[in-house]
Amino acid sequence: MTRTIQQRVTFNASPERLFKLYTDSKQHSAATQGKATVSRRPGSRFTAFGGALRGRMLAVVPGRMVVQTWRSTGWRKGDADSILILTFSKAGSGGGRVDLAHVNVPAHDHAGVRRGWPKYYWRPWRAYLTRARRRRR
Repeated sequence: MTRTIQQRVTFNASPERLFKLYTDSKQHSAATQGKATVSRRPGSRFTAFGGALRGRMLAVVPGRMVVQTWRSTGWRKGDADSILILTFSKAGSGGGRVDLAHVNVPAHDHAGVRRGWPKYYWRPWRAYLTRARRRRR
């Protein structure tokens, strides 16, 4: 088994805003520039980046936590699904924090997934949130 991928990222947005950014199909798609289908209902399927990522919602605590099975289409058929846990909490003056724990990522894609979170989520989220703040002014 591979080591758990753990990341902690802070944003200039509330935890509730960050939760919605991940769990709303339209916002998720806009922020990552990749088509996503996401629901907050446990048991529902999700896809991201036009189906390149997929899984099921295992548990959802509104505004606070998401637990998913998660896999990439690049993984081998024999690779088990990984488990993704995202928690959303307050950070600093009005900001929010995302704590990520991603377990059971196959060794052959572990480095790619670890690098992929900042590349495909955290940096694009920052840009999206900055654009949204500018539009509100």
